[in-house]
Amino acid sequence: MDAPLTLRDIARQAGVSLATVDRVLHNRPGVRPDTVRRVKEAMERSAFQPHAAASELARARSRRFVFVMPSGVNLFMQQIQTHLGEMASWLSARRLAVEMLETDVFDPAILSARLEELVGQVDGVAVVALDHPSVRAAINDLVDGGAKVVTLVSDVPSSRRHHYVGIDNIAAGRTAGALVGRFVGGRQGSVAIVAGSQALRDHAERIFGFNQVLSSEYRHLKVLPVVEGHDEDDRSERLMARLLQEHRDIVGLYNVGAGTSGVAKALIDSGRAGEMMFVGHDVTVLTRKLLLNGVMDAAISQNPGHEARAAVRVLLALARGEPILSEQETIRIDIVMRDNLP
Repeated sequence: MDAPLTLRDIARQAGVSLATVDRVLHNRPGVRPDTVRRVKEAMERSAFQPHAAASELARARSRRFVFVMPSGVNLFMQQIQTHLGEMASWLSARRLAVEMLETDVFDPAILSARLEELVGQVDGVAVVALDHPSVRAAINDLVDGGAKVVTLVSDVPSSRRHHYVGIDNIAAGRTAGALVGRFVGGRQGSVAIVAGSQALRDHAERIFGFNQVLSSEYRHLKVLPVVEGHDEDDRSERLMARLLQEHRDIVGLYNVGAGTSGVAKALIDSGRAGEMMFVGHDVTVLTRKLLLNGVMDAAISQNPGHEARAAVRVLLALARGEPILSEQETIRIDIVMRDNLP
């Protein structure tokens, strides 16, 4: 649970007055031992940090954080933005202003230009980043300008970004490879991979992990060259339809990013849904439906709410000069199938 900011919140939890909480904080006499215990337990439950709280209240201005997110229809990214919107009261209590900036993250010139516009203007940036020299330079310029920078979902480790919030994408790709290989079993055939872009590090790492497993453990399966749909439904549908037409022996399919609706439509329209093992990413309204009707077999899931909260908490900790709680901010990989849909 996210820690409340104010002494009033602690007083309400402990069932005492604000003045009593203040006396306990400053070890003043006149408070019964049982009351002291209740107040301290309320603080411990909420991980309350009175000095940080007082510092935030004393600030003359709000901190400004900007989330640079992909434009277009990406249900998982929309979930992250929804969860950020639900944090409004939490953010307000900490004098934080969080803004969304949607842009084409697949175009390094456009993405780097958007980041450069923020240099010297913000306290923190969370960015779904393309791993490209111009993007790395823009991130470094942000850092030089005094901003704290967190990469979100897709990392740029060679930049001077302060922290990465997301899953281990190589492990996620290996998990997808193991699922495809085991479900396909001893059948011979090809495996198709549809990605957004291999310039996105999360997609490149997932593909690397996927190929690691198939090349070493399932050598009877032929992995086809990766096609890139830029996470767009129409483009992904055309690419998948062409793959299905050109390769009648496809027995497995790995959709690395978004564009899932287009990939699934091409599969359904071909009449071959259910014939091949189909693994994708993230639990959304769409993938839930595809899992339930048997078009998709498994989704490699990461919690969008956790990622949204972790990105804000990490930026705030960096801005305050406080330690990052790595156990709290580690994003877990889940395997979701029809039978364990959350």
